[in-house]
Parts: sequence; C-alpha cells; structure tokens
Amino acid sequence: MDRGDEALLEIVPKERRRAFDMRRVLSMVLDVDSFFEMGRGYGRSQIVGLGRLNGQVVGVWANDGKHLAGSMTADGAQKARRFMEMCETFHLPIVSFVDEPGFMIGSQAEKEATIRHGAAAVLTAAMTNVPWASVMVRRSFGVAQAAHYGPDGFVLAWPSAESGPLPVEGGVAVAFHREIAAAEDPEAKRRELEEMLAARQSPYPRGEALAVHEVIDPRETRPMLCRWIDRVQPLLEQLRGPSHFSVRP
Repeated sequence: MDRGDEALLEIVPKERRRAFDMRRVLSMVLDVDSFFEMGRGYGRSQIVGLGRLNGQVVGVWANDGKHLAGSMTADGAQKARRFMEMCETFHLPIVSFVDEPGFMIGSQAEKEATIRHGAAAVLTAAMTNVPWASVMVRRSFGVAQAAHYGPDGFVLAWPSAESGPLPVEGGVAVAFHREIAAAEDPEAKRRELEEMLAARQSPYPRGEALAVHEVIDPRETRPMLCRWIDRVQPLLEQLRGPSHFSVRP
C-alpha cells in the first residue's frame, strides 16, 4: 500500500515537448502486474483498462502522450465513453491519470466528428455515479479535460501539472504571432512568452484555491489512492442496480 517508487520523481521530463511513458507510471502506482489494458490498438491516444489498488478493482484511464501527444481523437473519445459506461455498469471506481492537451484538430478531425464524440465523452463522465479519482500528471487543457474528472471526484496534482484553456505552445503561436514575428530573435521571443505563460499554469495556485484536493509528491500517489479506494468501498453498495444514461450527442 505504501509503495512509493523513486522513479516517479523524474518520469515527467522538464522539457515540456518531450513525451514520457504513461504505462510505466501505471505500473508504479497500481498493484504489481495488475493492469489489464483493453483495446490498445484502437483510439491509441487514450489508455483504458482494469487494475487493482490495494487489492480492489478499479477502472483505469490515462493519456498516451507518445501518440498524437495524448490528444482526444474521435476514436479515443468513443473508447473513453464506452469504458466509462462499462465502469458504471459494473460499479467500478474510476482512476484517471491526466495528460490531456485537448481535442485533436484539423480537417481529418472535423471529418471524423471529433467534437461530437468528445462532447459525448464529457457528458458521460458528468453522468456517472461511481467514485472518481483524477491525478493531474501533466497537461489538463481545453474542453476535453472535463471528461477526465467525474462528479465530486478526488483530485490530486503533481508539481508537473499544467492546466488552462489551451496548451501554451498553441496559444502563444496564435495570440502573439505579430509580436514574435517582429522580434529581433523570434525563436527566443517565443520561448520567453511560453515560459512566462507556463508559470501561470502551475498547480500551486489551484491548490491554494482548493481547486484540487492536494498537490503531492508523485511518490505519494499510490498511498493516497489506496487510502481513497478504501474510503469509497462503502459507497459501492449503494450503486447496485442498473445504470442509466440520458441522451448524448
């Protein structure tokens, strides 16, 4: 229960454009060898499966930043929605490891109706009754991030967490395009603006405002989640019976 792997301290790179191995994070937080991934070849930016915390079964959802930076595609949104419906049907608590840069954009994403499927995933999360715990590992941006947090969920944030309406890189490129182009050294100006705005997306102001339950040392993730899963066990008895979802997009 109290296992805290030292490797969690350095698994998220300081270089914000570098990806990391989210499946390794799961292996260090969940019970040893307990994670059973489902549908790995479909909606690859989203990782879903079943695992155990302190012997208790949980549904696990995470982003794979090594595929499309973990962004929510149409397939990924449908995968996440069906997974949440399964957890609700079998009354399984959900643990989400968040590294969500937002919905995938572009002409192909528009053809695939990404926003419609993404909105269905967001609404599905809002309609669930099972207990949720969400760990802000890195990015939590845009409307897509809302799908990773259930009603009255238990929210933890790592020091590496960033949150806001959109990732800094895209926002700087759009909002400061003229200023960057006019600079003597456009690349240096872009980095300066990105670093300035990234500092404002720190999890510490959210922690001070009680927008998250705690900003934690990553090594504390497993112990805190194990204590959470023990606390919510009595709630599961009240969820017995059929699950219901109203109309979604």
